[in-house]
Amino acid sequence: MNKTVITTEKSPAAIGPYSQAIEVNGMIYTSGVIGVDPKTGEAGATIEEQTKQVFENLKGLLEDAGSSLDQAVKTTVFIKNMDDFATVNEIYASYFTDAFPARSCVEVARLPKDLLIEVEVIAIKNLL
Repeated sequence: MNKTVITTEKSPAAIGPYSQAIEVNGMIYTSGVIGVDPKTGEAGATIEEQTKQVFENLKGLLEDAGSSLDQAVKTTVFIKNMDDFATVNEIYASYFTDAFPARSCVEVARLPKDLLIEVEVIAIKNLL
């Protein structure tokens, strides 16, 4: 089994003892990604801003791993307030152009840096 650590500057750096993503046997497993701009270290104040930034961060991470959001097979969405579910769904849908991945969405009491959303993805590596 080959296990490769994936790192990128297109997504926030790990803030603990974990990797941004790991590739194993052609599959990419991301850690939870938050809505912090990797260039500034800042996060937007609203669920809309943070959700868009999460998916931009995931997009960059997966691209650097040799994959893409369209290759995602499973996502897990953690949100601080289930009242934001419809807003998150609308933005989420705009980042996928093919069949939607399987997904879980759960409300949590608290997220890193007191943010409003975190998303993790499992994706297939592009085998070109």
